[in-house]
Amino acid sequence: MVKSVLSLCCSFFVVLVGMAHAYAEDGSSADAPKATVHRHRVVVRHHAAPAHKVAYAPRQRAAVVRAAYAPSSVGDMEGLNHTRDALSLQSNVALVLDQSSSQVLFDKNSEVALPIASITKMMTALVVVEAKQDMNEILEITEEDVDHEKNSSSRLRPGVRMTRGNMLHIALMSSENRAAHALGRNYPGGLQAAVAAMNAKAHELGMNDTHYVEPTGLSSQNVASARDLARLVAAASKEPLLCQYSTDTKYMVEAGGRPLQYANTNHLVSNPTWDIMLQKTGYIIEAGHCLLMRAMIEGRAVVMVFLDAKGKYSGMADAGRIRKWLETDKPTAANHFGVVRQS
Repeated sequence: MVKSVLSLCCSFFVVLVGMAHAYAEDGSSADAPKATVHRHRVVVRHHAAPAHKVAYAPRQRAAVVRAAYAPSSVGDMEGLNHTRDALSLQSNVALVLDQSSSQVLFDKNSEVALPIASITKMMTALVVVEAKQDMNEILEITEEDVDHEKNSSSRLRPGVRMTRGNMLHIALMSSENRAAHALGRNYPGGLQAAVAAMNAKAHELGMNDTHYVEPTGLSSQNVASARDLARLVAAASKEPLLCQYSTDTKYMVEAGGRPLQYANTNHLVSNPTWDIMLQKTGYIIEAGHCLLMRAMIEGRAVVMVFLDAKGKYSGMADAGRIRKWLETDKPTAANHFGVVRQS
């Protein structure tokens, strides 16, 4: 009898552990997204985890529950993780361009539109700067800026006031979600006008597989392809403020009468061996870890876009692999061996 009770309790605990795995670090449920690609645009639809009717031992049952609820990116669900490349990159998508010649040096699934997480903030920043809004104007964080989709955390409490310039700075450098949302909300015409401007700018730049629904990147419905994002890098690189703010290593702001120290989400900017001129990171479960950069390598401006990497630092490690490859092999055309071959 005692053994039966203990077995029942153990089984219940295993189920609870498995359910805990259903929630991502940002608070979103992993119980879902299944995606299909229509003309390279990803459409996300939700589904229930499959039921398992086979009898398992407790340890086997724990593994099955974890597998059923393990969060997957849209790229993984589309099978992009089965693509192999010559450099064994950890990102499902990669694109490397010589910006001056527009030559593609490395390509891995660059035509597929996927969720882009906080890479979104680069477009948010671009339309704000192009609108020539006063960077010294004081903006206030409100309850509208609080994230109720992913329940992400922020040190900017409602009521905090700071300049538009400071909000732009920490949105780009530290991916501050409430600051980015406040920038969109205070765009001329409001939040809807900001999103419309972001989509209009994407259309102007020829980003045909890109679509935005909000300014932070917390929504998985913000999608783009790596090829589109390379166009965004080229446009954003023409704005000195975006280059400076996105590549600062640290920055202090006053928030509610107290100083807050922010650091760059991309540790490569503080590495003296890198010459990075523009960058942005991003992460939500559906997008995986994302990174775009413009850097000087071997005397040329190189644009690098990595989407849907599995580890927090995997995109940066991929950037290191690409840099070593460029310095060693000095590729000049897309037919170099480093270009991906579909498996």
